[in-house]
Amino acid sequence: MIAQPIAGAHESGAKGFVTGLATGVVSAVALPVTGVCIGAYQMGRGVVNSAEAISSSRQGMLWDEEKREWYFYKLDDELAQVEKLEKQFKQKLEANQITNSSKIGGGKERPVKDREYYDLLQVSTNATVGEIKKAYYKEARKCHPDKNPSPDAAQKFQALGHAYQILSNDHSRAHYDKHGKSTDGNEDPTNSLQEIDPFIFFAVMFGSDAVAPYIGELWIANKADSLMKEHAHMEFQENSKTDEPTTDADLAAKHSKEINAQAEYIRRMEATAESDKLKQRRREVNCALHLRERVEPYVDGSQNESEYIALCQAEAATICKGTFGEIYCSAIGYALELEADEFIGDHTSFLGLAGHASRIKKKAHAFNSDVRLVGAGIHAARAGQQAYRDVETLQKEAKAAMAAGKETVTLDGEGQQNESNWAQTGDIKLDPEKTKQATEKLEASLPAFLELAWAINGRDISRTLKEVASKLFSDASVDLEVRLKRAEGVKMLGHEFLAIGTATAATRTRDVDVKDIKTRAEVAAMATMAKAQGQEVSEKDAEELIRQAKTMAAQHQSMQYQQHQQQEQSR
Repeated sequence: MIAQPIAGAHESGAKGFVTGLATGVVSAVALPVTGVCIGAYQMGRGVVNSAEAISSSRQGMLWDEEKREWYFYKLDDELAQVEKLEKQFKQKLEANQITNSSKIGGGKERPVKDREYYDLLQVSTNATVGEIKKAYYKEARKCHPDKNPSPDAAQKFQALGHAYQILSNDHSRAHYDKHGKSTDGNEDPTNSLQEIDPFIFFAVMFGSDAVAPYIGELWIANKADSLMKEHAHMEFQENSKTDEPTTDADLAAKHSKEINAQAEYIRRMEATAESDKLKQRRREVNCALHLRERVEPYVDGSQNESEYIALCQAEAATICKGTFGEIYCSAIGYALELEADEFIGDHTSFLGLAGHASRIKKKAHAFNSDVRLVGAGIHAARAGQQAYRDVETLQKEAKAAMAAGKETVTLDGEGQQNESNWAQTGDIKLDPEKTKQATEKLEASLPAFLELAWAINGRDISRTLKEVASKLFSDASVDLEVRLKRAEGVKMLGHEFLAIGTATAATRTRDVDVKDIKTRAEVAAMATMAKAQGQEVSEKDAEELIRQAKTMAAQHQSMQYQQHQQQEQSR
């Protein structure tokens, strides 16, 4: 009403002022009226949609955010959908591999230190992993001892296998390309670290085999696997770099290669994110299927309540006998009981008040878990920084002593004392006593990292079981009565797991010991190496190896103590 007359007067004088005034009055009236009408319409839609939402939710329907509609969820249908998506994702990766092969394989071959393994497999030095794999299978069929009677067939078959093992791994291939074949056949002394399977490592480290049907593969293992693969790929790219360009053509080729590498990195990150999402979905579906099978005897009446509870107690007791069993039992039991209480409360209590109470309790538990996670992260970060500072201080002292040409006594490879001049050798030699102290300080930070890992595991288990329970209770392939029966079975299962896990934890003293962590990590690494060589190592086998390692360490410590006592007596 003010702006329009002023603007009209500025443009057309008095006539414009009158026209602007009329326009302003109409706008001032029309806009609020229109707003009221739109508001009333939206409120009406809200009333209708709220009623529909309440009705659909009570029927067990779920809301699809992408399609903007309510639908009936079915667990078996999602299983089929996940399998379809996995197949499509695999085909997508294979298609990208073929596309990359045609680009990478053409043109001048990449210079390498040694061509023996490439020639053995009859592939280019530009060959992709897919091409190397195809070539290996092709050549291996020709010289397989079962099909080739030639006396040197077995030897060639073994050589092919070794060549494929080296070239199919980015890390070992980069090392071989740069340094060639070594005399002892070990092209990469650190390659054994690349063969560590994070899933096996963390299964041994945290002893999760017994509860795998309920929680699947731990998130921390999946993330470690992705990081290790990305690290190996980046190291391969770094080691594969050629000399600096000297001509304009070489500079243009390098620039084009860098652009392609950036595009490949983006594609790889997108593929990793898609793969992680699909793996988590498969994990939740598998756990939901197991939970459905676990409570089915109670649901269909083949087991009465007392029989079912007795079996739940027996299963919980078995899990608690394993490594960290009471921790897993308590975490799984608490999560399942909360989810079941919420579903039952929503559908059986007055106005769903019991369900709301369970949700508040669940949010409080999630908040406490987040607080523990943040606290454990801060503690681990401080411990890591302190360990880094200790090692850095030791290195600075060594460099200063080397610069001063200071004489020191160190231990050679055979444990004998000999004097060496740091300034003459040019190497940084660390004082054995200070090195030992730095190592002890570094090892002292291990409990902090273990605490962080367990905080991550606890949060991961709660979030995963929330989705697992939701899938089981929302399964519209059965009516609401059956789903409520499932929730009752899950609640009893969770209650017994939590009770027995808590009782076991109260009677079991678990002190975080640095030596125990080191031993478990060493055995976990051994288990992954054994798996890579085709050997199966069960959780029981791993625990036996850990027990033996602890026994040997204790005997060794006892022997050292006795020798020390004898030396003191002789003096």
